[in-house]
Amino acid sequence: MSRRLVVEADGGSRGNPGPAGYGALVRDADTGRVLAERAAAVGRATNNVAEYGGLVAGLQAALDLDPTASVEVRMDSKLVVEQMSGRWKIKHPDMQQLALQARKLARQLADVRYTWVPRAQNGAADALANSAMDGRPVHRDPAAEPVVLEDDVQPAAEPAPVVTTVTHLLRHGQTEHTPERRFSGRNVLPLSRTGRAEAEAAADRAKGLGIEVVIASPLRRTRETAEIIAAELGLPVTVDEDLVELDFGDLEGLTFDEARARHPLAARRLLEDVTVSAPGGESVADVSARVARARRRILSEHSGRTVLVVSHVTPIKLMLAAALGAGDDVVHRVFLEAASLCSVAWSSDGRASVRLVNDTSHLR
Repeated sequence: MSRRLVVEADGGSRGNPGPAGYGALVRDADTGRVLAERAAAVGRATNNVAEYGGLVAGLQAALDLDPTASVEVRMDSKLVVEQMSGRWKIKHPDMQQLALQARKLARQLADVRYTWVPRAQNGAADALANSAMDGRPVHRDPAAEPVVLEDDVQPAAEPAPVVTTVTHLLRHGQTEHTPERRFSGRNVLPLSRTGRAEAEAAADRAKGLGIEVVIASPLRRTRETAEIIAAELGLPVTVDEDLVELDFGDLEGLTFDEARARHPLAARRLLEDVTVSAPGGESVADVSARVARARRRILSEHSGRTVLVVSHVTPIKLMLAAALGAGDDVVHRVFLEAASLCSVAWSSDGRASVRLVNDTSHLR
């Protein structure tokens, strides 16, 4: 029986496209021991190109370890997994070249199969990718390092205490677009009279939540909502640009029926594929990259505190998806009312717990 290895790979871009890097590691499938680690910057690229870079590096590391091995590749990129499994086409020229490299390496191994895993289960590769983007490349082969016998008899270190950070995720109050269900992305509409009443009701609710920090998207409707609440709590509002809503481009301000009439293919594809951008705007995957940055900042800078995040439908849904370990396409399966509240508890050991979704009890 051939040796069984697991490749975990990831990639990321700060800007999409922007400064990018990948990370990959190889584990022994039976023991879980890390046998190799790779991380490198790839210049200016998209998230998807960086993810393919991680795949190539991971397969090369597995090949270096044992060409006779059977390999399972685990990635949180559904796009890469589906394309490498032959179910989706590869259109981007840079990704085509990297996919060819990956297939060439795969043919030199005994067997390679691809498995999608939730982002929460791909943390080691994600950390390596971030290390590369931070200018700290990695090329390490723990399997070749000598074993120090004394390591086996040293007392185990005391585990670090688990710290929990709570994020209350509040969608802004209504604007004139909300009742008509119009695409509402980067516009500067203020809260409507109803929206201000909803923000005031949310402020009353917030007084009992123990909130210590208020963070908001920079758009007018979110800042107004956050300022009404922060005034009640006696707190300042911090603005985070990465929490802004998806840019709907040419669909901005349209109802779905209007969008389907004017841009039939674009409107349909936007709801079917998270990597497809709105015409002249962004994709859900673009927003996901931004929200991941914001989430890491919040958990790093406000560890152990209770944080109110005032944002929009898409960023809040993506926060929930990350907590659930689900794919970005969960955005099409959750509904959030204006001024609704969601809550997530994030533990420093990597676990997360969704405690509340679309709660509007404060509005009744």
